[in-house]
Amino acid sequence: MIVVENVSKAFGGLKAVHDCSLEVADGSITGLIGPNGAGKSTLFGIIAGFIRPDSGRILLDGRDITGVKPHRLFHLGLIRTFQIPHEFSRMTVRENLMLVPAAQKGESLVTSWLRWGAVWQQEVEIADKADEVLDFLQLAHLADELAGRLSGGQKKLLDIGRAMMTDAKVVLLDEPGAGVNRTLLAQIVETIRRLNRERGYTFCLIEHDMDMIAELCDPVICMAQGTVLAKGTMEEIRANEAVREAYLGHTEPA
Repeated sequence: MIVVENVSKAFGGLKAVHDCSLEVADGSITGLIGPNGAGKSTLFGIIAGFIRPDSGRILLDGRDITGVKPHRLFHLGLIRTFQIPHEFSRMTVRENLMLVPAAQKGESLVTSWLRWGAVWQQEVEIADKADEVLDFLQLAHLADELAGRLSGGQKKLLDIGRAMMTDAKVVLLDEPGAGVNRTLLAQIVETIRRLNRERGYTFCLIEHDMDMIAELCDPVICMAQGTVLAKGTMEEIRANEAVREAYLGHTEPA
């Protein structure tokens, strides 16, 4: 689904990503791990169109998307979430979801005046879809709550819900478990697993919680110093001497 070919990006004298190549297979949940400063978030920014690489290219489902802007990638089915959620805090949870679908009839002033019935019907359909998403996420009881009042874990679920309001092909999750209590973390893990298994979503996620990575991800890719250090199952990654030295700590394998 995603192919990264020999991508590099430097900021001044700092090589954040250096000759990096990796693949995210269609239908997989791929984990991306590595120490702070390894280049993971920069690579996500490059894939998602927020940062233009100095060299190399990115393919999405066989199409070259190098340098394509994020709003255009949205229409191609590539969605990215952030470590710190960016909800519309003064809108309800349901309204946050209803904003997502593109090309809504109500966005046109002329259509709003002359075809208000069609606008209303579409809004009803979008609201129904939003409620379906909230049921899936087990957030239906918070539909009319202001999004800014949600907990950190609930906001992470809302981010996933916004991806569900689109025809997403692949979702890039930036530390979905960061700062989340264990109960909501289990709910996030199960939500990702169900979306992958039942609805065919492809995921690539950055995460420092190794238990979460081990439970969800196959394969796991470890980055260090801006490039790929190792790839394999979590068991293979944990047994890799170079990975233990760079990230997991140099210890004898259990």
